[in-house]
This record gives sequence, structure tokens and C-alpha cells, in this order.
Amino acid sequence: MSGATFETQRAALADVVAIPVTPFAADGSVDRPTHRALLRRLLDGGITTLTPCGNTGEFYALTPEERRLVTELTVEESAGRASVLVGVGHDIPTAVACARHARELGAQMVMVHQPVHPYVSQAGWVDYHRAIAEAVPELGVVPYLRNAQLPGARLAELADACPNVVGVKYAVPDAARFAAFARDAGLDRFVWVAGLAEPYAPSYFSAGATGFTSGLVNVAPAVSLNMLESLRAGDYPAAMKVWEQIRRFEELRAAGGSADNVTVVKEALASLGLCRRDVRPPSKPLPESGRAEVAAIAAGWSI
Repeated sequence: MSGATFETQRAALADVVAIPVTPFAADGSVDRPTHRALLRRLLDGGITTLTPCGNTGEFYALTPEERRLVTELTVEESAGRASVLVGVGHDIPTAVACARHARELGAQMVMVHQPVHPYVSQAGWVDYHRAIAEAVPELGVVPYLRNAQLPGARLAELADACPNVVGVKYAVPDAARFAAFARDAGLDRFVWVAGLAEPYAPSYFSAGATGFTSGLVNVAPAVSLNMLESLRAGDYPAAMKVWEQIRRFEELRAAGGSADNVTVVKEALASLGLCRRDVRPPSKPLPESGRAEVAAIAAGWSI
């Protein structure tokens, strides 16, 4: 397939790439009506790229059946209003099966989670992603990169074999490393998505990113879109005003090695009456003492 085939997918990545939460019901199951309502809220808020089965969606805490369910609900609710980028991972047969399921549903892309195997060689990283990308040549493929050891040349090698590798969710917390990696891999060859969300978006955009992921967007789509608009305009002072507005919320999410990354988002949604605060282990709900601060931040964004 020629690169031109993937222009729609590339455009969808150069945007706010929303990572929806997976709300749970009182009995611990996926709360389908609430999940649909939260997706509609994102779509109505102007979000046009959705990533079911992302980390903010508690990917690793969902069963295989739940991952399929969340993907199905997202594709159904988006109904042509948004591009769907489905998170896949685990062993290769599982990831391939999930990617094919996404294709059957009509999703446009898959995001391949950073392999969690403790032993990852550079050549093995290429082989893992190649096996998935070759199984779904019609879909855009987006590696989720958290490995600071991987050189840009390896990504270029992967894309040489698999032209459907069209973008990268780059989540190494080092702006200088990102700038070098992107140029070593091919700055214009891929869509670079700042994979550490709004806190890193301004610095990564200055180095070549054109999209960013967001969990905060679940709570306040307008805030995330405001930052995107400023970054697209090259207005970094305006983008940093938004950065200041979200700083404390994101610090709470990042504290303790991101212990409460999803927890804080769900707490904010709970404070707005949009879903239960429940998260699954190894995450844990916020203690009572931390809830008021999150609620106050969320209330300040409600417009």
C-alpha cells in the first residue's frame, strides 16, 4: 500500500488523541451505558480521535472479552464521527487477534502497547511490531514507545518493511531524546504523537510532534482542545497558560510513579457525577483526604 492510503489516519493522529476511561459498575463489570455516555461526551466536545484499550482505559486490568467489548462500544458510538485507534498488546497471537477484530469492526488504526516482556532486544522489538503490522496491512499502525534504549533507525527499519506504520506515540520523558529519535527515524515520515499528554505537549511540539495523547480530556475536552489550538498556531505562551491550568491535576496523576494516573481522572469524573470512581488493582481509588482537591480542579474547568 502506498503512504497516500493512510492520509486520513495520519491526520487523525495529528490531534488530541483521547484515551477514554473504562467505567465500572457497582458489581465490578464494565458499565456499558456510562461508557457510551462518556464517549458521547467526548465526541460532542469536539474530540475526533479515540483510543479504546489505552492505559487510561486500564488495558492491562481488562479481560480479553472486556477489551473486545470496549472496542466494540467505541466503534459503535463513534459511528463515523471519530477515528478509532485500538490499543493491542500482550503476546503476538493475542495482539494480532485484537488487531483483526478492530479491522472487522471498522477501526482505522491500532496502537501497539510497549512490550512488557522483561527482555526486549532491539531486533526483537522490530519483529514484534512487524508481526502485528503485517497481519493488518489495511490499518494504520502506531507503536507506543516507552523504551529509551531503542534508536530511531530501528523504527525506520520497521517502516521499511511495513508501510502501514504511520505514526508513533512517543512516551519517553526526555524532550531532547525525542527530538533526536524523531530525526533519526525520519521526522516527516511519521506522525509524532506526544505520548505523555499535555504536560509534555509544548516541549514535544517544539521538537516536531503534531498530536498528543490525553487522559485529562475525559474530564475537560475544551481544555485539551485549547492547548492543541495554541500549539497549532505556534503560540507557546498561550499553550503554557493551559499548561499552568492543568499542572496540579497532572502532578497528582504523575506522583509516586504514576500510581494514581487513572485514579485521579476517574475521581474527577466521579466528582462531576459522570461515573463511579472505581479502578481495578493494581490501581486504587483515592483516599478521602485527596478527593476534595481533585473535585475543586474539575469544578474549575466546568464551563
